[in-house]
Amino acid sequence: MLKPTVGPIIGHTTTNQARIFLRGELQGNAAAFAGIRYRVTDSTQWQKGRFIQLDAKRDMSGVLILDNLSADTDYEYQTGWFSPMNPAHTLESVVELPLQWPRETYRLRTRSSQPLTPRAYILGSCRYLRLTAGIPVLPQLGDRIFASISQLIEGAQPPVSAIMMSGDQIYADDLNLIAPDREYKEFIAKYRAAFSQPHIRRLMSGTSTYMILDDHEIEDNWPARADAFDETLFRNAMAAYETYQASHGPACSLTTNGQVDHSSLKHYWYPFSDGDIEWFVTDSRTRRNLSDDNRQMIDDEQEKALCKWLIESNARVRFVVTSVMLYPDRKINSEDAWGGFPEQRLRLLEFIRRHRIRNVMFISGDVHGSLTARLTHSQDRDFEVHTIVSSPLHNSKLLPYATTSTFILDQPLTRTDTGEYRHELTSQVISQDNFAHMVVEPGHIQVNYHDRDGKHLQTVNIPLR
Repeated sequence: MLKPTVGPIIGHTTTNQARIFLRGELQGNAAAFAGIRYRVTDSTQWQKGRFIQLDAKRDMSGVLILDNLSADTDYEYQTGWFSPMNPAHTLESVVELPLQWPRETYRLRTRSSQPLTPRAYILGSCRYLRLTAGIPVLPQLGDRIFASISQLIEGAQPPVSAIMMSGDQIYADDLNLIAPDREYKEFIAKYRAAFSQPHIRRLMSGTSTYMILDDHEIEDNWPARADAFDETLFRNAMAAYETYQASHGPACSLTTNGQVDHSSLKHYWYPFSDGDIEWFVTDSRTRRNLSDDNRQMIDDEQEKALCKWLIESNARVRFVVTSVMLYPDRKINSEDAWGGFPEQRLRLLEFIRRHRIRNVMFISGDVHGSLTARLTHSQDRDFEVHTIVSSPLHNSKLLPYATTSTFILDQPLTRTDTGEYRHELTSQVISQDNFAHMVVEPGHIQVNYHDRDGKHLQTVNIPLR
């Protein structure tokens, strides 16, 4: 067996199941298969291997499913791919082949189901990796922060449950003025390069990673400048996104025989849970309506699903991921974020306030600056939501960092007949490459920001109610 050309990437993980993405390679017309075997860490007996056939329509990639796992348990696994010499081999027959597994062993940990257990997450977004003629330029600059994240995770207590990447995992438009990506092969080349750098590869092979797209997976500020000629661009961008980001996440369901059902992918937003903590990851990019009479950041179906989740969830903390910021608004270009959709934003805030939903935290990226902020209501002391922003993992020298002066902070977010929504920063604005290490304790959330070398920048404590 050969090592994966991309991956392995641990995706959606529960108390008893894990999804693992990898890519092989096309070798003429020969069929290619991927396999995985696993065991409880430090045990001697491997479980019987699981296999899938790799699909040329998905860039010779696939998602392997491990199930019947035990909760809160460390496992180790080996994985790789191969093309058998006999073209007549099938999924059923390759199981019997005497395979030599790749020597490298990876580790994963399943979720705990225990309530009130402290849980930790890594937050990040906006990782710029420039390609020239398909080759990364100084890739170590865009990869070094992932070595720092891995180092933090190795000694973290409580263990880090997952990484949340909230947008701009690639920059398909890094040469937007000269030759923006339009063809499918150009998009998948970006993903191959971005996800196969050594430090991010090591990180995602051992910690489950959840992803959602933002504009740079498609085109800057999508779809504000889209025209009829961009239909092909969008179709190709989404095909690559579905392969490399959505396939190993909860947006895809599984078939009865334990394989990813790609036909089940009807939308990119998804909820998932981690014990008594729940997440709702919105698609705040591809379902926008920019018409003057019905501006929407998220479509009706998604808004209804989000509100239903908010009111029915019994979680002690509800995290809502929106790749662009809910608040505060930027002084310039606020139309691309929730500031450009004030009616829908107010509708969501009023829903949270009127239903007295507590401990709602909005997770965002996008702005190339990190911060935390608190939102209150002038006439309703019981209302409070927080935003936690982590961006960028690696910036381009062509793009500015956000600073405190970037945001509108001297006036209410919005005014209604029932009072004002008022916001304030609860942290400094970080204007450098960084990531957030977020720990959810029984009584508070601690957000620790670190620079690209892992140096601690600041800590923010958000009380839970």
